Amino acid sequence: MASATVQQAVEQALESIRPYLMADGGSVRLVDITDDMVVELELLGACGTCPMSSMTLRAGIEQTIKRAVPEVARVEAVTPDLA
Repeated sequence: MASATVQQAVEQALESIRPYLMADGGSVRLVDITDDMVVELELLGACGTCPMSSMTLRAGIEQTIKRAVPEVARVEAVTPDLA
Protein backbone atom coordinates (compact mmCIF):
# COMPACT_ATOMS: atom_id res chain seq x y z
CA MET A 1 0.00 0.00 0.00
CA ALA A 2 1.20 3.50 -0.79
CA SER A 3 2.00 6.08 1.85
CA ALA A 4 -0.72 7.21 4.23
CA THR A 5 -0.70 10.65 2.59
CA VAL A 6 -1.36 9.21 -0.88
CA GLN A 7 -4.00 6.85 0.50
CA GLN A 8 -5.74 9.74 2.26
CA ALA A 9 -5.69 11.88 -0.91
CA VAL A 10 -7.21 9.02 -2.94
CA GLU A 11 -9.91 8.51 -0.28
CA GLN A 12 -10.73 12.23 -0.36
CA ALA A 13 -11.05 12.10 -4.14
CA LEU A 14 -13.38 9.11 -3.83
CA GLU A 15 -15.46 10.94 -1.22
CA SER A 16 -16.00 13.77 -3.69
CA ILE A 17 -17.56 11.44 -6.28
CA ARG A 18 -19.35 8.92 -4.03
CA PRO A 19 -22.56 11.02 -3.85
CA TYR A 20 -22.88 10.79 -7.65
CA LEU A 21 -22.35 7.04 -7.60
CA MET A 22 -24.76 6.60 -4.69
CA ALA A 23 -27.44 8.56 -6.56
CA ASP A 24 -27.46 5.68 -9.06
CA GLY A 25 -27.36 2.97 -6.38
CA GLY A 26 -23.62 2.34 -6.46
CA SER A 27 -20.43 3.13 -4.62
CA VAL A 28 -16.73 2.38 -4.67
CA ARG A 29 -14.21 1.05 -2.14
CA LEU A 30 -10.44 1.47 -2.14
CA VAL A 31 -8.87 -2.00 -2.09
CA ASP A 32 -5.18 -1.19 -2.56
CA ILE A 33 -2.62 1.18 -4.01
CA THR A 34 0.22 -0.87 -5.43
CA ASP A 35 3.91 0.04 -5.29
CA ASP A 36 3.72 1.09 -8.95
CA MET A 37 0.86 3.50 -8.10
CA VAL A 38 -2.05 1.50 -9.50
CA VAL A 39 -5.21 2.25 -7.54
CA GLU A 40 -7.36 -0.87 -7.16
CA LEU A 41 -11.05 -0.25 -6.50
CA GLU A 42 -14.04 -2.45 -5.87
CA LEU A 43 -17.20 -1.24 -7.58
CA LEU A 44 -20.16 -1.77 -5.26
CA GLY A 45 -23.91 -2.02 -5.67
CA ALA A 46 -25.25 -0.99 -9.05
CA CYS A 47 -21.75 0.06 -10.17
CA GLY A 48 -20.60 -3.55 -10.06
CA THR A 49 -23.14 -4.67 -12.65
CA CYS A 50 -23.72 -1.50 -14.65
CA PRO A 51 -22.83 -1.75 -18.36
CA MET A 52 -21.45 1.81 -18.16
CA SER A 53 -19.12 1.02 -15.24
CA SER A 54 -15.95 0.95 -17.37
CA MET A 55 -16.76 4.40 -18.74
CA THR A 56 -17.55 5.68 -15.24
CA LEU A 57 -14.26 4.23 -14.02
CA ARG A 58 -12.15 5.83 -16.78
CA ALA A 59 -13.94 9.13 -17.40
CA GLY A 60 -15.13 9.86 -13.89
CA ILE A 61 -13.33 8.04 -11.12
CA GLU A 62 -9.85 7.74 -12.67
CA GLN A 63 -9.75 11.38 -13.78
CA THR A 64 -10.90 12.59 -10.36
CA ILE A 65 -8.22 10.54 -8.61
CA LYS A 66 -5.46 11.61 -11.04
CA ARG A 67 -6.35 15.28 -10.58
CA ALA A 68 -6.00 14.85 -6.81
CA VAL A 69 -2.98 12.52 -6.95
CA PRO A 70 -1.04 13.05 -10.22
CA GLU A 71 1.48 10.31 -9.40
CA VAL A 72 -1.24 7.64 -9.79
CA ALA A 73 -0.43 5.59 -12.91
CA ARG A 74 -3.89 4.12 -13.47
CA VAL A 75 -7.07 2.97 -11.76
CA GLU A 76 -8.41 -0.58 -12.05
CA ALA A 77 -11.59 -2.27 -10.90
CA VAL A 78 -10.89 -5.51 -9.04
CA THR A 79 -12.99 -8.24 -7.50
CA PRO A 80 -11.70 -9.02 -4.02
CA ASP A 81 -11.07 -12.65 -3.12
CA LEU A 82 -14.12 -14.25 -1.60
CA ALA A 83 -12.05 -16.52 0.64
